Amino acid sequence: MKRIVIETLKDMVFYLIMCIATFLMLRMILGYAGFNLQYEFLSQKQDYIHIKVWLYAFYIHVFTSLFTLIAGFTQFSSFLLLHYKNLHKVLGKVYVVAVLCINFPTGFIMAIYASGLWPSKLAFLILDSLWFWFTLKAYQTALQKNFTLHKQFMIRSYALTFSAITLRTWRIILSAIFVISPLHLYMIDAWMGFVPNLLMAELIIRRRLF
Repeated sequence: MKRIVIETLKDMVFYLIMCIATFLMLRMILGYAGFNLQYEFLSQKQDYIHIKVWLYAFYIHVFTSLFTLIAGFTQFSSFLLLHYKNLHKVLGKVYVVAVLCINFPTGFIMAIYASGLWPSKLAFLILDSLWFWFTLKAYQTALQKNFTLHKQFMIRSYALTFSAITLRTWRIILSAIFVISPLHLYMIDAWMGFVPNLLMAELIIRRRLF
């Protein structure tokens, strides 16, 4: 009974976090849906918007990010896993395809053209490569029915998926606390967006919080 209560509380906490994250992502996506090339992030990328492959990659990455975030989140619902196992598998495959076939290649293109000179480019290339690798390993271990490793790799993969939220959160926090140029802010934020997530993922795995 105690275990059921704990699992229910976990689901409720993560459901709340996911609701907030979904709202933030949806708000951002709706802003870009007008295809205004001066809107928010695009206003800082005027040197790149004429590069069609970058612009297409950007919009595809933005518009699919919400589905990736939600599909990945469902994989940690114990209720879904226990009562709707087939749905868990279907949504898991949606997540894998979204990351490996859509978000990874578009993210890679965006990383090459990232602002903030080589520190930012390196950060996003590492993030994208690890995201691909952890997601691929999560899928492979699921096929091998090694569910312990599968869960560990999914935690790592989703920690990088969630960087879509933490990246923007850290940008707000850093700019509010420090007086820093946009260039240096971007370089710092590129690393802060995913490194703390990975450290938290490893902490969760080591302490078996899932």
